[in-house]
Amino acid sequence: MTVPFRKKTVILNKMGSVPLFLAFLAGTLLAQAPPPAPTDQPEPKPEPVKTSITVVEKVSTETPANVTVLNSSTIQDTAGTELDDRLRNVPGFTLFKRASSVVANPTTQGVSLRGLGSSGASRTLVLWDGVPANDPFGGWVYWSQFVPDEIQEVEISRGASTSIFGGLAMSGAIGVFSRQPEQLHLLGDYETGNRDTQDVSAGFSDVWSRVAISGTARGFTTDGYYIVPRSIRGAVDRMANVRFASGDIHVDHYTSLGNLFFKVDILAEERGNGTEMTHNSTGLGMASLHYVRDFGSNSLSLLAYGTQEGFHSTFSTVLNNRNTERLTYTQSVPSQAEGGAGLWQHHQSKWNFLAGADVDRVHGVDTDHLLPTGLRVGGGSQLENGVFGQVDGQWGPLHLYGGARGSFTGQGTQHTGFFSPSAGLAYGRGHWRLRGSTYRAFRAPTLNELYRSFSVGNTFTEANPNLKAETMAGGEIGVDWSGETSSFRVTAYHNSLDNLITNVTLSSSASQIVRQRDNAAAAVSRGVETEFHQRFHDLSAEVSYLFVDARYSTGPRISQVPKHQGSGGLIYQHGGTVLSLGVRAFDYQFDDDLNQFRLPGYATVQFVGRQRLSGHLSAEASLENALDRLYYTAFTPTPNVGGPRLWRVGLKWEGKLH
Repeated sequence: MTVPFRKKTVILNKMGSVPLFLAFLAGTLLAQAPPPAPTDQPEPKPEPVKTSITVVEKVSTETPANVTVLNSSTIQDTAGTELDDRLRNVPGFTLFKRASSVVANPTTQGVSLRGLGSSGASRTLVLWDGVPANDPFGGWVYWSQFVPDEIQEVEISRGASTSIFGGLAMSGAIGVFSRQPEQLHLLGDYETGNRDTQDVSAGFSDVWSRVAISGTARGFTTDGYYIVPRSIRGAVDRMANVRFASGDIHVDHYTSLGNLFFKVDILAEERGNGTEMTHNSTGLGMASLHYVRDFGSNSLSLLAYGTQEGFHSTFSTVLNNRNTERLTYTQSVPSQAEGGAGLWQHHQSKWNFLAGADVDRVHGVDTDHLLPTGLRVGGGSQLENGVFGQVDGQWGPLHLYGGARGSFTGQGTQHTGFFSPSAGLAYGRGHWRLRGSTYRAFRAPTLNELYRSFSVGNTFTEANPNLKAETMAGGEIGVDWSGETSSFRVTAYHNSLDNLITNVTLSSSASQIVRQRDNAAAAVSRGVETEFHQRFHDLSAEVSYLFVDARYSTGPRISQVPKHQGSGGLIYQHGGTVLSLGVRAFDYQFDDDLNQFRLPGYATVQFVGRQRLSGHLSAEASLENALDRLYYTAFTPTPNVGGPRLWRVGLKWEGKLH
């Protein structure tokens, strides 16, 4: 675990054709809208440049990092079924594979920033209301546990510019915050779309004098789509699909002795992985307890949590031009995690100090039943803990930062310690802010990388119990500018990596590829990221771009990392009408460590339309991959493709009960 994010939570008919969808969209957009806002209303301004990271309740730390903040409106105005689809507009945000989490195997849903990919494990820490959302066994993220419409804000901090986070935050951290509870507030949302997609969600909250309660629930099902091109499909191919149910409940209690927050999250998910015999399922539950108290210029925060998970999967070999399939093994991976953290912050007018400690214990066992006979078992326990301190001080326009973290990892009889210092500065004058930082970071291999073997198509990847921890040393420099109606930021960075864990090819043929997780040669990831936002009256525009050159010291590029990626969008908002048009573009990338399988670049177009029909009721419509662009997500060695044109329409009711 690492130190958690946490914000104050005082508030919380299937349509069969595109023409019908377009008719519905036209009708909703032409519906009568409420009167426009008065003409003397101030022109909307962009969000100010974020200069701090929210750590825990009433505790935040200043940082020289590039921090992007997405509010609830931005999230809802971005096309995407799941939260990961909506975060792809942020430069550098990528999952291990190009596929959406709607159809991707959960073990490929690890997230990385700034080209530090190469495997399914996350190199970015994801925290949901202060609790790690990364899978305890493998580090990936179950994006289906989030309800996008019930998210208040997302903070994305790139790089390791602060010392408060641990091993999973080597490339940065993402904090996801639920809606703040409000008095007698209700939300209901139903959407339907092509591919027999049905999505229903609900949320509620209420606040009394000392207690607040809030919760969400969601059910989703879709037939999905074929993940291999039509030209090579055979009798064994099926559409990759998913159905899941998720929910969470918060109880917040406020007293004179401090505030206490309790939360429970659950997820039940089933997926078809594209053939008759391959599928997986997950059952996940988490409970957390968080205590916060202020003492004048001091704040104390204590967090404890526990997670239980069961993951099951089947694997096969496809033969005879995809007309024959043979089940090779079934897999069961129960796991559990317990963790906690304590933080203390002292605040003065010119300086701040933050100190704390955290601990995380994970236990999991992978059991594979090989067919026709055989058994493969691997697993164990892993303990990670750390102590850290962070200080910042301001002298006029100059802001200085310094921190250090000592991390300790225990796996069996092996124990590793790592020291992670960080330092930085920022200089602000008028609309401008110049910043820079340098840092060290590390990531210990997950139990999944150490002990779990897996297959994707006809590619088999072996585990490796002898993996070493990854390490990184890096630095960045950037400039931020914020005006009345626009903002711009640019950051250049350079990261040197050692012992990067990747899937190393052992043998390759037209019918099968064999790989093993291993520590590769040293590598370098360097690049430039930019973001630009402009607002004029009812119209706002944004453009983001990332250039990254990520390659091993031996020459090949790091797999799964495009050299260029960018996005652009226009949002029109007037009265009760919202229209959002977006474009995402990705350069080519390689699917393997040898750079033999090149995935061509591609671009997709997205659209969101929303019309308020009454004070509480609104109609929604969205299009993903609106031009139905065919793009490749993997070669295993069989080509895999991404999502076709997907559309959804629905109704949403939100408001207070009186």
